[in-house]
Amino acid sequence: MVKLSLLSSSTHLLSFCRKLTVQTLTRRSLCSSSTTTMSINLQSHAFAGNPLIPKTPKSSDPFSPTQAYETLKTQLLDNTHLPSSLSFKVLPFRKGRPLASSTGGTSDSTSNWHLGWISLSECKGLLANSGVELSGESLVYLGSRSEDDVVYWAIDVSGESSLVPELGSKQLCFVELRTLMVATDWADARSMGELAIAGHARALLEWHNISLFCGHCGGKTVSKEAGRRKQCSNELCRKRVYPRVDPVVIMLVIDRENDRVLLSRQSRFVPRMWSCLAGFIEPGESLEEAVRRETWEETGIEVGEVVYHSSQPWPVGPNSMPCQLMVGFYAYAKSLELNVDKEELEDAEWHSREDVKKALAYAEYRKAQQTAASKVEQMCKGVEKGQNFSADFNVESGELAPMFIPGPFAIAHHLISSWVYQDAGDSVAARLKQPSGSTSNL
Repeated sequence: MVKLSLLSSSTHLLSFCRKLTVQTLTRRSLCSSSTTTMSINLQSHAFAGNPLIPKTPKSSDPFSPTQAYETLKTQLLDNTHLPSSLSFKVLPFRKGRPLASSTGGTSDSTSNWHLGWISLSECKGLLANSGVELSGESLVYLGSRSEDDVVYWAIDVSGESSLVPELGSKQLCFVELRTLMVATDWADARSMGELAIAGHARALLEWHNISLFCGHCGGKTVSKEAGRRKQCSNELCRKRVYPRVDPVVIMLVIDRENDRVLLSRQSRFVPRMWSCLAGFIEPGESLEEAVRRETWEETGIEVGEVVYHSSQPWPVGPNSMPCQLMVGFYAYAKSLELNVDKEELEDAEWHSREDVKKALAYAEYRKAQQTAASKVEQMCKGVEKGQNFSADFNVESGELAPMFIPGPFAIAHHLISSWVYQDAGDSVAARLKQPSGSTSNL
């Protein structure tokens, strides 16, 4: 079985997540009975809420992929740079890493990262300096903002190593998407939107890199519709190929009678981190069936009722799976005796609500986010320093917390925290009002 690469680091902003939980709970009380629906209207998860793709313009619209691509080709061929109703911005990627910059924080604020957009002419000039001619086929359409007459594109420049020092001289650098994810401030809508754009762009570019040849006849594929799909160049085949999405179920297994949940560890996790069970969907299987099968295979627990929670794009998996779609559920256990598959998991244990609540309270998500943001700033200045994010998850005494769960960038965090605080809306609100130095500041 192919195993999901869950989170290798965990982070920040627990207080914001708790606010989010309180807002949700005022609309709906969770798990109050076996028939209660637990579909939650959360604000956008990390990598969701892309501001460039709320809808695709019609083909006749100048901002549509087809029309924008034709305008782009004209601008590339026109060396006189005649005025155009559209302008283009390009986001370069290198080995799956988007170009980014950082604005330094003050004593009262954290550093903020930004995507390293460059103009079409700048992109053309940078590549020309490396002896490469920019063509429309190398650009992938990301979307547009009609209010500012801009169309956005992504390009993979992994083969042009000479660009790194040139961009570095402008304090621009290529940063791992996971690092940007950890460094993103959940309270900042701009940062969340840029993270979603970067995730969408990486997913498309990595899909292009793994679909160079037709899976039917082996012929070379060519980009179509401004990079939104590909097609086999073999005239006898002409098979269309569309971007790949790999659906994954992720579930919090609940023991109602004993008020506890089943959490697991994988060997690739950072020390002391526990999370939800998860696994890929098999062909011919419903989402609910996948939840029950994966839970049984990995832990020996039989699941009855399965209730949908929310979903999250996850474009930070391996390159062979450019974009996983995490589909979150609550799953209610019918049996309780564990039989852990040690080939799949390092361990799995039942954890009480109180223990999980303590794990949420102890973990310093905000500190981890600030550490990652500072790392991005240092990288852009050319003075990168290594940092183990798990070291930030300590109790107030400075000792290591006995356990922690993934940070608010992960759907697992929201599954777990929603369950923990399902009947505690007032107490969560009270925590948010605690004075400086309390867990509400984490």
